[in-house]
Amino acid sequence: MATRDLRTDIREFLSSRRARISPAQAGLPAYGGNRRVEGLRREEVALLAGVSVDYYVRMERGSLAGASDGVLDALASALQLDEAERDHLFHLARQSSGPRRRRPAGAVRSTLRQVLDAISDAPALIGNGRYDVLATNHLARALFSPLPADPRRPANTARFVYLAPEAARDFFVDYDRIAADIAAKLRMEAGRDPHDEDLIALVGELSTRSELFRQRWASRDVRLHRSGRKRLHHPVVGRLDLDVESLALPAEPGLYLTIYTAPARTPTADNLALLASWAATQL
Repeated sequence: MATRDLRTDIREFLSSRRARISPAQAGLPAYGGNRRVEGLRREEVALLAGVSVDYYVRMERGSLAGASDGVLDALASALQLDEAERDHLFHLARQSSGPRRRRPAGAVRSTLRQVLDAISDAPALIGNGRYDVLATNHLARALFSPLPADPRRPANTARFVYLAPEAARDFFVDYDRIAADIAAKLRMEAGRDPHDEDLIALVGELSTRSELFRQRWASRDVRLHRSGRKRLHHPVVGRLDLDVESLALPAEPGLYLTIYTAPARTPTADNLALLASWAATQL
């Protein structure tokens, strides 16, 4: 996959969102019992969004250039988009109005590495929207030490999840959810910058080598980088049910600081302390 076709991305995203909504879900009568399309018809979306059928057809064919924020909001409402899907729609529209290339995230500044090292009681790392792991503190290195060694740098979590599935299933308790989230967040990143050559190459590699990724990617689902919960099985310290905070770094567009914590006096907090002790002797 050497290039990405923005018009195709727009067409497939809008048609897939339209297909999942029944007339009843949209509050519309379903005339006739033999509908030839899955979900809403184009004219029904146009009605709900308050635009002409011709205008909506042009949008679904891949032309979002010039669409106002009001029109995009109305379309998002008609298609019942969630927050991530709405953001993705706006990203696609901005790219349609003229490519906006983001400055590629480069090396992690020394001051950010100092921040990581100052976080001594929790695993912490800095990565980007492609799931490249760019810098870690000592506890994050210990936490992810079971991952198979990959000579390529930077290390990439998406490659691990999709290209080493047996090891990933052993490590991630909720492997299927993790795999779905990664594909959806990569799709979100592609909407932000469809010209990111490294992302294009990563998606191409995963599509070529992983049937599961091809299925997840074809769903057109998108997700935001947000807080959540990860359940891991570490071969040294056992089960870890970790709260995850992923924070965008405003001074470094495209980079995220991710911190893994656990409430005090819980089994996971005890296992994190055990991990720190083990890390002090091993790393």
